[in-house]
Amino acid sequence: MRCCFLLQVRPERLEDYKREHQAVWPEMLTALRDSGWRNYSIFARDDGLLVGYLEAEDFDAAQKAMAKTDANARWQAHMGSYFIDIPGQLPSQPLVLLEEVFNLEDQLQRLG
Repeated sequence: MRCCFLLQVRPERLEDYKREHQAVWPEMLTALRDSGWRNYSIFARDDGLLVGYLEAEDFDAAQKAMAKTDANARWQAHMGSYFIDIPGQLPSQPLVLLEEVFNLEDQLQRLG
């Protein structure tokens, strides 16, 4: 399952956010991997809009597994001040997946 989501960092904190992600805590990296997050990347726009992409067998299960980890709880508390709300996105559901409307590999595979 390919998953994509949006987050919004305070523009004035974007450079700090980028620095934080140059050396994510080893226990957080391990928790992500062990929870089923694969090929995970975050892309940033100059205004602080973030686009996250990952692959998981079951995204809901991967999210729930991460929510149970101490590393995730500490990381979220550490990083919480960086973010602002995205209109229409509920605080109780911070990672709302975007609908995938095109994938080159899928279409090429259908061609044979």
